[in-house]
Amino acid sequence: MAVKLADHHGDTPTLTANDLIRDISGENPWLYVLVAEADGELVGYVARCRLIRLQFGLRGMDMHHLFTEAPFRGHGAGHSLVEASKIKARALSCSYMTVGTHPDNHKAQAFYEALGFERKDTHPPALRFNYEADRPK
Repeated sequence: MAVKLADHHGDTPTLTANDLIRDISGENPWLYVLVAEADGELVGYVARCRLIRLQFGLRGMDMHHLFTEAPFRGHGAGHSLVEASKIKARALSCSYMTVGTHPDNHKAQAFYEALGFERKDTHPPALRFNYEADRPK
């Protein structure tokens, strides 16, 4: 699925199974990956990595990849993966989560905004979800 997402963005993927195993396993994984299944078949995934705003003492998480197989889009898998990502970020004491989109991907931007992410004026577009209680005063 990571290869399909790379192809969609015009990237030439070089990810290997060993790379993935290295990055998602161990005591301190580099990435947190969660998959969605339907009838025992993998239909989507989300990959998140840690962020920090050191000057404010705030932990964050970046939703680096979100992918759902085409036949399963619009049926709640992506929504569930994002909500599970929020829970994971909160469990890691994160006060925010970010996600970036292609500048022309207005559908994805609307999807994230509907889930509580706020648009940031950046290029490419970035959106951010804040946990209200942890916002700097």
